Amino acid sequence: MGMSVPKSCFGYPLSIFFIVVNEFCERFSYYGMRAILILYFQRFLGWNDNLGTAIYHTFVALCYLTPILGALIADSWLGKFRTIVSLSIVYTIGQVVIAVSSINDLTDFNHDGTPDTISVHVALSIIGLVLIALGTGGIKPCVSAFGGDQFEEGQEKQRNRFFSIFYLAINAGSLLSTIITPMLRVQVCGIHSKQACYPLAFGVPAALMAVSLIVFVIGSGMYKKFEPQGNIMSKVARCIGFAIKNRIRHRSKKFPKREHWLDWASEKYDERLISQIKMVTRVMFLYIPLPMFWALFDQQGSRWTLQATTMSGKIGVIEIQPDQMQTVNAILIVIMVPVVDAVVYPLIAKCGLNFTPLKKITVGMFLASMAFVAAAIVQVEIDKTLPIFPKGNEVQIKVLNIGNNNMTVSFPGTTVTCDQMTQTNEFMTFNIDNLSINISSAGSPVTPVTHNFESGHRHTLLVWGPNNYRVVKDGLNQKPEKGRNGIRFVNAFGESFNVTMDGEVYNNVSSHNASEYLFFSSGVKSFTINSPEISQQCEKEFKTSYLEFGSAFTYVITRKSDGCPEPKIFGDISPNTISMALQIPQYFLLTCGEVVFSVTGLEFSYSQAPSNMKSVLQAGWLLTVAVGNIIVLIVAGAGQFSEQWAEYVLFAALLLVVCVIFAIMARFYTYVNPAEIEAQFDKDDKEDYLKKSNPYAKPDSVSQTQM
Repeated sequence: MGMSVPKSCFGYPLSIFFIVVNEFCERFSYYGMRAILILYFQRFLGWNDNLGTAIYHTFVALCYLTPILGALIADSWLGKFRTIVSLSIVYTIGQVVIAVSSINDLTDFNHDGTPDTISVHVALSIIGLVLIALGTGGIKPCVSAFGGDQFEEGQEKQRNRFFSIFYLAINAGSLLSTIITPMLRVQVCGIHSKQACYPLAFGVPAALMAVSLIVFVIGSGMYKKFEPQGNIMSKVARCIGFAIKNRIRHRSKKFPKREHWLDWASEKYDERLISQIKMVTRVMFLYIPLPMFWALFDQQGSRWTLQATTMSGKIGVIEIQPDQMQTVNAILIVIMVPVVDAVVYPLIAKCGLNFTPLKKITVGMFLASMAFVAAAIVQVEIDKTLPIFPKGNEVQIKVLNIGNNNMTVSFPGTTVTCDQMTQTNEFMTFNIDNLSINISSAGSPVTPVTHNFESGHRHTLLVWGPNNYRVVKDGLNQKPEKGRNGIRFVNAFGESFNVTMDGEVYNNVSSHNASEYLFFSSGVKSFTINSPEISQQCEKEFKTSYLEFGSAFTYVITRKSDGCPEPKIFGDISPNTISMALQIPQYFLLTCGEVVFSVTGLEFSYSQAPSNMKSVLQAGWLLTVAVGNIIVLIVAGAGQFSEQWAEYVLFAALLLVVCVIFAIMARFYTYVNPAEIEAQFDKDDKEDYLKKSNPYAKPDSVSQTQM
């Protein structure tokens, strides 16, 4: 091992800066690619929501399972440095492959703007994703451990600070990329046909990954590199296996008990290996309850974003879209890591409290649990404002009079009167089994409504004459997705027309009928009405009212006395009223939890691991993230709660229980200093060796000449 005196800067080894920059670029690359992945699946490859989401989660879980592989390669075969370099190359290739897979012109031979052989693109993108998962997962445990390796004995304080800076780099990279990559995606590009620029949006991350690799290699001369120590994992596995077999063999009372179950391996394996394995198994045992934290943490991307879609994005002057709320986490991290490190911990130390790493992890879990209590409270508030939709065998009906007469409509137990161009104020709920409806107006016979109503849905009864009616199924039995607004048109003209609104087209809306809903983001939209019936000098361009978040409207197009069209607006679902700013407390709690939990976990895993298993324990830490992701998939798949707040409360309660169990386990953990223990073994080994080689020499004098 060639040791040069490490160059230092602000008391940190200079090599650290290369490692932090490398991590920043790598995370930018990874999160940038992930930010647009689900849209790429849906819009370019044309997969449906379920398939896209399943592949996406599988990919994320895979990225956290492959660290085990990377750690094994690093600790037992290539060493951390060579592992990082070789897997970064694999990673860069993966990023390039997925960028190529998104080039429309690759197989678009007839230049119509859609790929001719989609399977080529699918195959390429899956190959790309597998390579990326191998790369990102494989280098993850090595980079953080390699960074820790750069510090000398006695630099614990700087090393702890390094793990904070390292975590900061991760989040700065992910924050910038989640903002920038979607901006690149909306650019248009293409050789023969212009469309959303996926190659650019995937290409920038690929370029950054190459930069990351180059930066890392430039620092090569400054790193402290430790040689890997043989195939350590198989040794560990064999030793544990032997200890268990030996223990079972000697289970009768006549054999003396041993202090630790691993001591049963001492016949065959040396003390040093056994003590190293003890360190690892103790920490791994502590890790068992931790996935629960990640199960909650990973829901900000899914559940909390869905919660944001039922809220209003108007915060003061600015407007934000629901999926932009996730950046709150990264922004808060970039603020909180330095604050906690420089202000909170020193304050706690001043108060004379010993805030040990395991206490920090326990507090982190408690905070995350409270975040879910906050989310549940917000959810209860939202539920008060949500419209009630029909369940089971209920149907909901409202009457919309688009004619020139006043109409009376009788339902079971109630009768409503609608003047011309008005609707009933809200939807009325009925049981589908005893539903009889009659329409009447002054001086004409009663008309019964015969229609096959669909249970669990809303319907609109359009009436325009004593015996003219049509029942339309609304098709909206929840708030519009992603905080968008549903708009449909009702034609009160004699013949059909087309409406174009903000690039979307309502084709052939027939007379006295309603179109389907189409969905638009917030703002004012303009729409044009086209019909042969409308004369040239009529105004055809109209503007909508200001659309907010999560509302639905019906625009009835009527004929004015001069024969020109005039829209009349009717509300179907009122816009969201509760501001997304109310989500900030839960994001704040979760982020504080993450800062004390996650940064501490990286640093604890490093400090408690023997020198030859640093990467393995980092991988063990990352494995808890993978298991957390899998828990979410299982829970989300297993049971849908009828009430969303109940699910939040359940998760909060589960984490609280886990938190208490962990606190009890942590009480019985004793901190070790692996370097000291290993130094002690080195000393003992040396003394034994000297005794063997020269029984008469004084150990001290010889060791001095040996130096």
